[in-house]
Amino acid sequence: MIDTFGGMTADAQQTRELSNAMIEKIFAAAQPGAVFSAPVVSGAYTIVTASEVAAGGGFGFGSGSGSGSEASAETALGNAASLPGGAAGGGGGGGSSGRPVAAIVVGPDGVKVEPIVDTTKIALAAIGAWLSIALLLVRRARGRKP
Repeated sequence: MIDTFGGMTADAQQTRELSNAMIEKIFAAAQPGAVFSAPVVSGAYTIVTASEVAAGGGFGFGSGSGSGSEASAETALGNAASLPGGAAGGGGGGGSSGRPVAAIVVGPDGVKVEPIVDTTKIALAAIGAWLSIALLLVRRARGRKP
């Protein structure tokens, strides 16, 4: 919101600061330290894990105005104080996630990249796919009967 002197109101400034803080936290997940772990040395071997990192977010701002009696505005807002001329608001959210996908092993034999396979995730996906197929077949079989 802009006041009559061309500056931002306290609410708009606070919203901007919160949005900037949220964006900084989300993009911190995309830093190299989030993708590659610190090297771990064990004897002649050095191991570094590589991760898949995803981040996203969004925010919005809206304002509005209306006309009508003050009594109807108070009733619509649950007897809250009515704002002259309209109202404005905003909101946002975001998040990030990461999971290890490979281990990079550096040793006397050279460099090896070992994939990290999440067997639980694969099993759950397979169970979900088979259940979907079974449900489809049951529905199709029931549809053929008179």
